[in-house]
This record gives sequence, structure tokens and C-alpha cells, in this order.
Amino acid sequence: MSRSTVHRQSIIRPLTETQASRIAFVQSCWHRDIVDTSRVAFLRRLAKKGFRRQDVECFEVPGVLEIPLHAKLLAKSGRYAALVAAGFVVDGGIYRHEFVAASVIDALMNVQLETEVPVISLVLTPQRFHEHDEHRTFFRNHFVTKGEEAAVACAATIQSIRKVREIRG
Repeated sequence: MSRSTVHRQSIIRPLTETQASRIAFVQSCWHRDIVDTSRVAFLRRLAKKGFRRQDVECFEVPGVLEIPLHAKLLAKSGRYAALVAAGFVVDGGIYRHEFVAASVIDALMNVQLETEVPVISLVLTPQRFHEHDEHRTFFRNHFVTKGEEAAVACAATIQSIRKVREIRG
């Protein structure tokens, strides 16, 4: 048996019945009032897809840069069929927000490729965001839509990955 075969076998393992539907939802607390709407919408839509509230564990981190490490640790725990990462990256004038967003998305992609646990991204970066009621209301509503879309994508991805793992034996 080659080294790569041994490595692959140690990573690819069937999920237990408990793990088969468990989801970790990791969200940043920056602009919590906006990001929270995605979690609420995600949970509501996921329930309509047949998932129970206890199937989802929610975790909070200070900002989006902390999401990838938490996602990786959770994925490596073997407890989850999927992870969802939610955050709002805005141009705060200190960091280039495009760099922050790209770094987070790249890291999340690496997490799912390294651990073989899907990561659904709800990390959004608007071109423009200003701290006034019109933008806050718009993005709260937008995060509701994205939370619902993430629930649909998460449920479909869990099912798809389950089928692929059955094929691979």
C-alpha cells in the first residue's frame, strides 16, 4: 500500500449516524446585527429541509479572519458533515477589504479540500457599505436571502457528498 493510499484512507471514513447530518455554523461578530440574520434564515430554511435544530452547532468568532482556523479545527474533529462560515467584510479603511475577503475564502477552500468536509461560504464583501440605515437594512435583508440559499446548498452538498462516499466505498 502506498503512502498516499494510507493517507487517503485515514481521511476518508464514513460518517456515523450522528455525524451524517451535523452542521457547524461559524459566524463572525463584526456587524453582528447583520450577520445574525443569515444564521436565523439558515436555521429556518434548514428546518424546512428536514434538519433538526440540534443538528446545528453555532460558534462565534470575533472577526472573519478567525473563521478559517475554527472551521479547520471543527472539520478535523470528525463531528460534522458540513460547515457554514458567515461574516461581513467591509472597507473599514485599515485593511484592504478585498485582501481580507480573498484570504478568508481561499483559506475556507483549503479547509474543505484538506479535510474533505464541505464548507459553505456566507462570507460577503460589498463594494460599498456605509453605516446608515439604508445600507444596514439592505444588507440585513440580503443576508436573510443568503442564509436561505446557504441552507439549500448545505443540504444538497451533504446529500451529494454522502452519495460520492458511497460510490467510493
